[in-house]
Amino acid sequence: MTGYWIWITKLELVKTLLTLIPFPVISTYDYQLADLILDHSTEVQANDHVMVQLIGLNGINLLRALVQGVRKRGAHPFVQIEDTEVQRELVEQGNEDFWKIQAKVDQLPLMKQMDVFIGIRASENIYEQSKASKEANKAYSEHFLTPVHFDERVNNTRWCIMRYPSPAFAMNAKLPTREFTQFYYDACLVDYGQLKKAMEPLEKRLREADQVHLKGEGTDIVLSVKGQNWIPCYGRHNIPDGELFSSPIIDSVQGVITYAPSVYQGKPFEFVTLEVKDGVVIDFYSSNNDALRDILDTDKGSRCFGEFSFGTNPIISSPMYDILFDEKIFGSNHLTLGKDYEVAPNGNSSTIHWDLVCIGADVYLDGELIRKGREYVVEDLKGLNP
Repeated sequence: MTGYWIWITKLELVKTLLTLIPFPVISTYDYQLADLILDHSTEVQANDHVMVQLIGLNGINLLRALVQGVRKRGAHPFVQIEDTEVQRELVEQGNEDFWKIQAKVDQLPLMKQMDVFIGIRASENIYEQSKASKEANKAYSEHFLTPVHFDERVNNTRWCIMRYPSPAFAMNAKLPTREFTQFYYDACLVDYGQLKKAMEPLEKRLREADQVHLKGEGTDIVLSVKGQNWIPCYGRHNIPDGELFSSPIIDSVQGVITYAPSVYQGKPFEFVTLEVKDGVVIDFYSSNNDALRDILDTDKGSRCFGEFSFGTNPIISSPMYDILFDEKIFGSNHLTLGKDYEVAPNGNSSTIHWDLVCIGADVYLDGELIRKGREYVVEDLKGLNP
């Protein structure tokens, strides 16, 4: 009988312990975010093939909400979960042949079957791949990222990319975790219909403009956007969103531009200053010159610019070492090194696409001051001020 009672006691203990283990609860915010992504961003329909990719395990509850939502809409979820340390090993040790096989045999055929791609970036360490060599990064970018994502996913799926909050992410934003998490959802769940309407007057002006002049501390640069296409972004491809982008005429970019802190290929930059002549970077200065030199020397197009944009999200005000947020900072611009987008092309080809953000420069369109620092000063654009 003693053994029986010991067994009962152990069973009750296990039951008690199980009640103390917190079962993961999907928050109302995650369900709201999932609905926004599925209905507004990617417009998921019945029978769609939907790839949901989670990089890092921190965003598992959003992944669950998305999978439930995909099923609810009569579509078919395809789930990829990637560990960031494993991904680091693959990038550091991978070579050209490895990535060609990965793309050809596995990821590219799968991506070609997808109607929708949703990417959750939930890494706890943004510097995870900082030790990958120049050659390793080039092999990964040229033979995997470019064919699978830049060429196939970007051009042939309805896609959306987002980050997910974590204590590490909060540290980069210099905020307590709770406050940062609330900020994250506020920034992601802005009224995108209202934001779209506020950007329309700026889009109209830019479509009619020729020369853009940015002038501020460490920045004095001009470029032409004459005849270029402009794309307003209001929650379709990125969450959070809020930008209006195009590309400059390649050889029109002239001057000096200084950027805010950034991380690219896992490598940190507290600042980057570029000197540009006839659209090509001819000199540079940064807090990490060796890494910057390697990036600029990636290929011919990596010293030229493939995108120019205005950041317009009214909630995001300062950089946090994450480009999905930083490029949306209100009162900012980004002039991007590398590859252009097919929807707003300028002919620049590269295996890199590095969005670098310049915050608070005065903006002149064909000589007219439209933004002083971060505040729009002409009447029809004041709706963009927070």
